[in-house]
Parts: sequence; C-alpha cells; structure tokens
Amino acid sequence: MKLFERYVLGEILPLLLGALAAVIVLLVLAALQEVIAPLLAKGANPLLVARVLALNVPEAAARALPIALMFATLLGLSRLSADSELKGALAAGIPATRLLWPVLALGLGVTVLAFALGEGLVPRAKVQERKIKQEIVFDNPRVIGLDGVGADGQSIVLRDALNRAISVGKIGPGGELEDLRIVTMQDGLPPREVITAASGRLLPGSNVLELRGGRRVTYQDARPVTVLTFKTGSLPVQDVQADLDTGGGELKPIYTPLRELWAKTALYRQQNIRSPADFTALHRKFAEPLAALALAFFAVSLAVFTFRSGRDLGLVWALLLTFAYYATWSVFRVMGENGAVSGVVAAYAPDLIAVVAGGVLLWLTGRR
Repeated sequence: MKLFERYVLGEILPLLLGALAAVIVLLVLAALQEVIAPLLAKGANPLLVARVLALNVPEAAARALPIALMFATLLGLSRLSADSELKGALAAGIPATRLLWPVLALGLGVTVLAFALGEGLVPRAKVQERKIKQEIVFDNPRVIGLDGVGADGQSIVLRDALNRAISVGKIGPGGELEDLRIVTMQDGLPPREVITAASGRLLPGSNVLELRGGRRVTYQDARPVTVLTFKTGSLPVQDVQADLDTGGGELKPIYTPLRELWAKTALYRQQNIRSPADFTALHRKFAEPLAALALAFFAVSLAVFTFRSGRDLGLVWALLLTFAYYATWSVFRVMGENGAVSGVVAAYAPDLIAVVAGGVLLWLTGRR
C-alpha cells in the first residue's frame, strides 16, 4: 500500500474506533432503556443486569460497524479537505479516485468483521442473554411484574420446557408468589394436569418452585381422574421462558444461525408459507454487513463531490447523514418484517440507495 493510501487510512481509523465506541453505547442504551430501570427498581442483582448489558455488545458492534465507518470516513475526509491536504495531493498528481481504494478495502474488512460478529457471536450471546434473564427471575421473582402483575394488569404467565403454563396471580414482598396455577398442556388436546396453590416461591439460586396449600387434578379425555390436595410440595421447572423484553417468547429470526434460518425459509418456500420476518432476517444476514461497502463508497463519493464544489461537510452533516441512513434502515426493516415489502427489498434497499447516491455524486463530479 502506497504512502497516500496509508495516510488516508491513518486519518480514518482513529475516528472509526471512536465512532464505533459511541454508537455501541447508544445502541445498547436504546435497546435496554425500557428494561434496566424496572429491573434495578425491582431489586434485580446488578451483576446479572451488567451481564445482560455485556451480552448486547456483540449485536450493537455488528450493527454499529457500517454506520461508524461512514461517519469516520465523512469526518476524516472532510478534515483532509478543510486543511487543503486533498488539494495538495491533487496538485502532486494524485487523482481523487485514489481515495476510493483504501476506504473500500477498509469497508471490505469491516464487512467481514460485521458478518463474523453477526453470525458467530450474536446468536450465542442472545441465547446466553435469555439464560441470564431467567437467572434474574429465579434470583428475584418480583422483577417479572410491575406492582405484582404484568404490564397489562393481568396475571403473569410463564412457560417451561415441559410445556407447562405457570400463572402467577400476584408477587408479594420478598418474592412471595400468590394464586399459582400450573397447567400441563398437550398439543391440540385439553390439559393433562392442573396444579393450583394458594402461595409459593421460587427457591433462590435454583429452578425449584415451592408450593403451599394446593391441589393437583389429572385429566383423561377432559375428565378429572384424580384429585389430590397437599400442604407443601416442590415442583422443578425447566428453561422457564421469563424473557424480560416486551416481545418475550422465542428469539427473533435474525438471531437464528444462518444454516438453520436458510433451511427454515427453504421449507417455507416449498410449502408456500408467508413468513416475512424470517425472509427479511435471512437477507439482512448478508445486507447489513455489506452496508459497510455501500456506505464507504457513498462517503468517498460525497467527499470528492464536496471538495470539487468547494464545500465542507463537517461534523453536523456527518451526524445528519449517519442518522438518515439509520432511519432508512429502520423503516425498511419494519416494512419487511410486516410484509409491506419483500425481504429482499427491505434488506438491500438502504444499501442500494447509498450506492446509487454515490454513483450520482461521482457522475456530477465528473461533469464539473
């Protein structure tokens, strides 16, 4: 790599690291602002909450890398232009297009890194995050409800790996559970077993539900077969889905490993099943890392255009353009997940807009 290319990269790389750190912090806070305060207010273990925060960093980094690259490129090249260093390079016979190659090479590296994070670390981090959230619930059951009930004012319902629905009527001080109802479900059939208890608690540090003052009813063909009452009892629960996010339930399709998501969507195609969230997630797996290349091309094109037109971008314009891309990406993502546009359009449209805009800017520059 020649001296000029190394100098350009030396200007952009420090800004890239700084912008990456800032965007990661913003994305983590934005993703968890509705969770952190209620958790801590309900007495959740701060160390467990900190682990949840840490496990959101890989996803934030994968998403932040292309955005940070565009911001750093815009700001770095703007600084070179403002200090007349680009003018000096042109006067020395270096064509402006040579700005493109080092930034695109950096964009390619960022693309590979973002894909590796998104496909390697993020799915595993999300699985581990759910386990930590379950630990938070077992450590202090009060965190799963606000003022003793769910956010909608109804009883809190959990579900474990054995397909048992666990309804909690109220959560009292000290994690005391009241009005418990445990229903063992059967797919397409009436419940097989129903356990009710006046009170109980999740034993700290374990997955055992201690019940008091209860009754156990078993059914066959929707008819009660046995009815037993008990003063105390212990019920192990497994892999409780106590997701503290508002969505709850299963992990989002974007967190599914690529091989599994590919097989799932292939089956949907064969069976003509519409699942816009899954198809959008599949294309996002590739489009979001490739955004680094698209945004790098746009940033260099804009820098060359503004230099030739005698304008200066500066920090404000770099921030505005970065926000504009993030807003465009968010809108298309939501449209794709809701089926308003196809998954291909939802995933690749922001990248295509950046490439087309960059091409138009280079064409306008060539006409000057």
